[in-house]
Formats: sequence, structure tokens, C-alpha cells
Amino acid sequence: MHASTAPLFGWHDHSALRDALAAAAEDAIIYDLDGIGRQYAALCAELPGAAIRFAMKACPVDEVLDHLARLGSGFDAASPQEIVQALRTGVAPELIHYGNTVKSDRNIAEAYRLGVRDFATDSREDVAAIAEHAPGSRVFCRIATTGDGALWGLSHKFGCSPEDALRVLGSARAAGLVPSGLSVHVGSQQMTAEAWGEAIETLAALLETLNWHGIVPDRINLGGGLPALSVLDRRGRPLEPPLDKMLTVIREGVERLRAVNAAPLDFLLEPGRHLVADHGAIRAHVARLTSRHRLDGIREDWLYLSCGKFNGLYEMDQLQYRLEFPTRPGGQFVNAVVAGPTCDSDDAYAQDGMVRVPCTIASGDPVWVHSCGAYAAAYTTQGFNGFAPLPYTCIGGPAPDGGGA
Repeated sequence: MHASTAPLFGWHDHSALRDALAAAAEDAIIYDLDGIGRQYAALCAELPGAAIRFAMKACPVDEVLDHLARLGSGFDAASPQEIVQALRTGVAPELIHYGNTVKSDRNIAEAYRLGVRDFATDSREDVAAIAEHAPGSRVFCRIATTGDGALWGLSHKFGCSPEDALRVLGSARAAGLVPSGLSVHVGSQQMTAEAWGEAIETLAALLETLNWHGIVPDRINLGGGLPALSVLDRRGRPLEPPLDKMLTVIREGVERLRAVNAAPLDFLLEPGRHLVADHGAIRAHVARLTSRHRLDGIREDWLYLSCGKFNGLYEMDQLQYRLEFPTRPGGQFVNAVVAGPTCDSDDAYAQDGMVRVPCTIASGDPVWVHSCGAYAAAYTTQGFNGFAPLPYTCIGGPAPDGGGA
């Protein structure tokens, strides 16, 4: 969390989002569709020829998905329910892939019935199930990465070794599936360009091995990991990911992989937070600013907000969200721990860094939580402790503002 005295944004234009926050009389999540659209266009311009499959889990909001679909995006879905939601945007099934390596037989069969023919995998057991319930489909094998350099390193649950990938794609070919490609994910909110460089070197070596065994992929999925640009670390310091360098490494990597493979390669990306995080904000309010002594005698100030880990701000484990107190721009400040409203000790921000809070803040005062468009709606509970999910509204885009819960 961070007080309003620090610069709020990098190069993003947030004037429309700030106007919407100022106009909001009640708590809500606000998404700026035009801002998301600009971010999508900028990414397409930086990586021409790479197909975008938006990672739906980052923002499963119909208006956001509809807007991205209108701009040409496809979708990375992790369940039949997400596939159904993606299809409601009007995109063709071939622009949706089942990117989750964890799938039951029933999930696979339902995805196949819905028209999906591209499946992620990382094990021969999963390949056997796909062959049975989605015959003739295309599979891309996810390769494990270390996750080094990312705030959330995705290195355990998903992906296999390059040695296993040869076995997995070989078994897919033997089972009548199409061993169409490889994928990686360098970790969510990746902060280094080197992570992509290492992943690309792994993919290049694996492509050579696969080609030698007569398996020639036609697609590489470079996954997600591209960062949000306006968030803070656990101590409240601005995170400054080297985005330009990351994109350069990816562009050079695309050429490297094309030079290695024996057939032309298409490329996919699965951005999530990179497209939506900085173009969503929450209008919340103050529950209470309190002060009390800990058992060691040190006095501690606490700022309790109307939203927290269970209704909008789930990622407090690894970052701080930027706070702005629009009705209290100056005066004296205290350093406070920030927490949500529920009766749960986990609903508090890591105390690595205190937040500067105006001493005069009062219960009911508005608080603007910036750069929280990723996962704000996705991770919220259905009413833990009776605190309902925040409603949302969308501004911009071709359609009138929408709302929902």
C-alpha cells in the first residue's frame, strides 16, 4: 500500500479512470475498457505476428472479455466454464485453448463438445485422457521453468522437464493426437528479461531434439508473465520491470526458435495482468484508523478498509496496492498497517512496509486503490464474514457502462 504523496503512474493515461473514481459514491471495482484496449494494441505493436490469448483468470468480466474479443484477442481458458464464457464473446472455438494441464475426463470431454481442439498437457496420463475424450486434438506440452525473478513463480504444479516432453509428445503422436507445440510460463509478474531468455534457450534445445525424433511442432506458446507497471513491492517501493528489454528478448527469441525448427512456427502469448492490472481500480472507504500497543510495547497504527484479501485485494501477500486518499491530500501522516474488514488474521497486508496515512482520516472517507484490475474480481469470495463481493462497472468501450456483482 502507498500514500498519495508518491507518483501514481508511469506512462499510462488514467484520467478517465480517476474521473470515474471521483464520481463513484459507493464502493466498486472500475475497469477502463479504453485503457485495456490501448494496452492490447501496444502489445500487438511490440510483438507483431504473435497471437494473443488473454488469460481469462486475470479478469473474468464479460465486458472486458467482449472488448478484447472485438479487438481480435483469443482466450486462454482453464475450465469448461471459462470456455463457455469465452464463447459468449462470439470468438471462434479455434481462438480458445484449454491451457490448464489439470483436467478431469469430464472436463476434457466437455471442452471437446464445446469445440475446443487445442489442449495443454504435461504428462502421459493426461495425454491418454485427451486421446480418449478429445480424439484427434492438438496438444502442446508445457515445459517447467524455475520461476526465478517472478513475484509468483509457478514452478511446481505445472510443466514437465524437456526429457519428459519428448515422451509426452511421442505418446501423443502414438495416440493419434497432433503434437503441435510447446509452451512455457516464466512466472506471474516476472521482473527480469533473463527469465524469457532462459526459457527460449530451453525451447530451442528441445525443438532440436524433437525434430531429430521426427516431431516438428508448428506452434510455440510463450505464456504469461508480462508484468503490471504501476504496482509496489511488499515494502511499498515501486516495482520497475524492464518491459522494453523483456520485449526485445522475446522478439529475438522468436527469430531464434524459427531458425531452429524444421517447419514454420506460429507464436502465442497469454497475457493477463499486463493487459488489465493498471486499468482497474477500486473505490473503497475507510472503516477505521486505530492505534494500540503490541505485546512488546511498541505502538502500532492500523488502517482498516472496506475491502481486503477476500473481496478485491487478494495479492497482498507479494505486493502493495497504491492508495490515494482524495479528500485528505495533505497534513500530518502516520505509518500504519493496512487490513481488510473481515474477522480473519490473514486479511492484513504483510507488515514489511508501513503505509503513510493521513492522521485526520475518518470512517467513511473514500480511498482509491490503484492498479488492482488483475484478479480483483476473480479472487473475491462470495461473502466471507458477510462482506459481499464488490460490484463492478466498466467505463469506455463501444457499449454503455455495465455493472454486475
